[in-house]
Amino acid sequence: MTIIAVQQRPVSIITKYALNAPRYTSYPTALKFEPLQDDILPQALAVSKAPAVSLYVHIPFCKTLCYYCGCNKMVTRHNEKADEYLDYIEKEILSKRYLTDGRRAVSLHLGGGSPSFLSETQHTYLMYLLKKHFTFEAGAELSIELDPRNIDKHYLQNLKCLGYTRISFGLQDTDYNVQKTINRIQSTSHIADLVFEARSLGFDSVNLDLIYGLPNQSIETFSSTIAATKAMMPDRISLFSYAHLPERFAAQRKFAEETLPSSEEKAALYKLAVNSFTNIGYEMIGLDHFALSKDSLAIAKNKGELHRNFQGYTLRGDADLIGFGVSAISTVGNAFAQNAKELKEYYHRLDNHLPNAKVGLSLSVDDLIRRDVISSLMCNLAVDKQAIADKHHIIFDEYFASALNNLEELKEDGLIETTSRYIRVPESARIYIRAICARFDAYLNASEILSSYSKAI
Repeated sequence: MTIIAVQQRPVSIITKYALNAPRYTSYPTALKFEPLQDDILPQALAVSKAPAVSLYVHIPFCKTLCYYCGCNKMVTRHNEKADEYLDYIEKEILSKRYLTDGRRAVSLHLGGGSPSFLSETQHTYLMYLLKKHFTFEAGAELSIELDPRNIDKHYLQNLKCLGYTRISFGLQDTDYNVQKTINRIQSTSHIADLVFEARSLGFDSVNLDLIYGLPNQSIETFSSTIAATKAMMPDRISLFSYAHLPERFAAQRKFAEETLPSSEEKAALYKLAVNSFTNIGYEMIGLDHFALSKDSLAIAKNKGELHRNFQGYTLRGDADLIGFGVSAISTVGNAFAQNAKELKEYYHRLDNHLPNAKVGLSLSVDDLIRRDVISSLMCNLAVDKQAIADKHHIIFDEYFASALNNLEELKEDGLIETTSRYIRVPESARIYIRAICARFDAYLNASEILSSYSKAI
C-alpha cells in the first residue's frame, strides 16, 4: 500500500519545485524536434533492432471543444470529414509500410481528438485498412480512447467485434460546476453503465481518465469524483495534471486565474487521489497511473519491465512506434519524426509525395544515455547507475558530474536518496519526479522556468 504524504512537506518545498518542466513522455521532448528537409525514417530503420512495431492512429476530430484540452484537435459536427481523413490515412499507411520490414504489430492505439468521433462504419473501415496492410501478433493489444458522451452500448459491442481489447473513458471530473467551466457536461451514471457493459463484453481492461488542477476543483468536489471512480473500479486509472498554457491554447483563456488551484492545492488533490486509490488495492504506475495488481501494467512494473512512450506507460519497449495521421509521432530506431500538425498541410504532403514528417530528431549518443536515465526515473523511481554505465560504456559519476551536483539540493530536501550505485526517489516525493528528471535534461537549465512547458506540480 502506497501512502503519499505530500501535505507533510513544507509549503515552500512544493512552491520551490513547482517550476515548468516537460512531462517526459519522450527524451528529448517533442518541443526539441527540428524542421526536416528529408525523410529520416529509412536511415533510422537501418539501425533499428526492434523485433516488432506498435501502431498509433491520431483521430483529430471532436464534436465539441473541451476548454482544458491541449491535444491536437479539430472541432466539427460534420462526420463526413472523417471519410476523407481515412482515405489519407491509407495513403500514409502505403507510404510507410516499408517500416514494418516484415515485423508484426504487437499493439494499436487510437488517440485524439476523439476516436469515438468515428461512426461504427468508419471504425470498421479503419480496422479493415490496418489489418489489410499489417500483420498483428496473436494477442496484440488494441486500445482506444473514448468520449463517453458520443457512444452507447451498441458502439462498444462494435468495438469488441472489431478486436479492441482495451478501452479508456474520459471521466475527468464529475462535479457539474467543474464540468460547466471546462465545457464538458456528461452523465456519471452513463459512464458507469458503459463500464459495466465493457466488462460484460469481456474487454481485457477498462481505464478511466481523471484530471486534477482544473478550475473550480476543490478537495470536496474532487472527493466526489474519486468516490465515483472507486465505485466503478476500473482496471486502470490515469490521473493527469491539468497543464495550464493559455498562451498556447486559446480556449484556456476562458479560465480566470483565481479559479485554478494553487500548487499547494494541486498537491493536496494529488495526495487525496493517491491515498484513496492505493488504499483499496491499486498500485501506482510511474507518476500518474494506477492499476489493479492483476493488471498487466502492474505486473510489468513489479518485474521492472515498464516502459514509457508518447502514449504513456507501456509493456513493449522493444517495438518501433509508427504513427499515422495529423501530428502523429513515429519512433524508429534512434529517431523521432512528427507529421504535420495542420490538416491541410498533412493532406498536401501526402498528395505531393512529400515526407509525412515535418519535424523530427535523430538522437545523439548523449540523448540516448540521458533518455535511459530519465525513462528509468519515470518508470521505476530509480536509476541503477552501474546498469547505465555498462550499457553505454561510461563512468556514470563522471559523465553526470554536473547533474549529480544539482541533485544535492534535492537530497537535502528529502526528494531523492543516493547510494554508490542507485539514485532513488522515495514514494513521498513521487509528485516531484518531473522536476527531478529535469536535472538530467541537457536541453534545460535546472533553475530555468520554461513557459513552453506546464508546471511540474
